[in-house]
Amino acid sequence: MRRYRLLILAAWLFFLASWFLPVIEGGVIFPHDLPGWEAFRIAACPVWPYEGTTIDGWYNAVLSTISALTTVGFIAGSPWIVFYGSRALRRVSAWVAICAFVVNAQWYVYFLGSERKDLRIGYFLWWSSFLLMSLGLFVLSRTGASESVESR
Repeated sequence: MRRYRLLILAAWLFFLASWFLPVIEGGVIFPHDLPGWEAFRIAACPVWPYEGTTIDGWYNAVLSTISALTTVGFIAGSPWIVFYGSRALRRVSAWVAICAFVVNAQWYVYFLGSERKDLRIGYFLWWSSFLLMSLGLFVLSRTGASESVESR
């Protein structure tokens, strides 16, 4: 199996698993942990209200919304880019995925601060899926122009 396929498949598997695994301690669905899909809803609450949840401060609301948008972009954009995107679009998308990886580091570095010990495997799978996708897209963008994903 080609290296880009392994990287992109791992990115999609990590991302999918992160929706169901605990992201951070606390929450309502699991007795003690917040699953990934609910963490997404909380991050999106500045633009998609979620019962009983608010994010204080405009700066935090903007960062949270951007984080939620990276998730939407991963779901909506990555399959199309992998299967139908041009080499240039794949390269640009790889850089966008790296930016998403950096932006989503905010949960570890900024938002949670001393509470980062409460982060669970779901967060790290979700976060690393952006890095894996960027690596896969960089490798895929280097393939020959006559090669396509469908022909492999």
